[in-house]
Amino acid sequence: MRKSMSRQANAIKRMSHKEIILHLYLTQLVLLALSIFLAFVLFDDYSSFKSLWKLNIDVFFIGGTVALVVIVVDLLLAKWLPEELLDDGGINKRMFQELGIVHILFVCFLISFTEELLFRGILQTHFGLYTASIVFALLHVRYLYKWVLLLSVVVLSFLLGVVYELTDNLWITIFTHFLIDFVFAVKLRIEYVKSLS
Repeated sequence: MRKSMSRQANAIKRMSHKEIILHLYLTQLVLLALSIFLAFVLFDDYSSFKSLWKLNIDVFFIGGTVALVVIVVDLLLAKWLPEELLDDGGINKRMFQELGIVHILFVCFLISFTEELLFRGILQTHFGLYTASIVFALLHVRYLYKWVLLLSVVVLSFLLGVVYELTDNLWITIFTHFLIDFVFAVKLRIEYVKSLS
């Protein structure tokens, strides 16, 4: 397993930025297609699926508050822990550093929408919090040998799952996920631009 992780890291290093973005879009397309298929199979009717989506002030208040807590904790971890414990192999840096802000906004929304639709809206709704959270953590396979990153992903997945359980509103977890990804993607972009000057 460690060898395959090393091969994956080396393959990513050899990829161009365009190839990384293409793979990102293809992955999200596959997740979206899988979500649509599973929604047709698992939901009894459209109204039960529609009931997951409630666009109201709670989306911004609850979603923003949870995102802010996660962002602060992540920034504190980055300050206190050695850099090698938080190193994801550079994939996030390679993915976001060359994107413009509008593109980052779109990519972060796409990721949060497709992942929350699949993991919270489909898997958690039908198979429960634990199943959805475990599958979500396994999707981030590149973190398996980085215990801090793996623990962070597992805790975040459970947190998003609990928020979904308590609110029964998919837009809240989508907004939370989006805001976390967007803040850290913009941070990577800013650090990259500063390094060029």
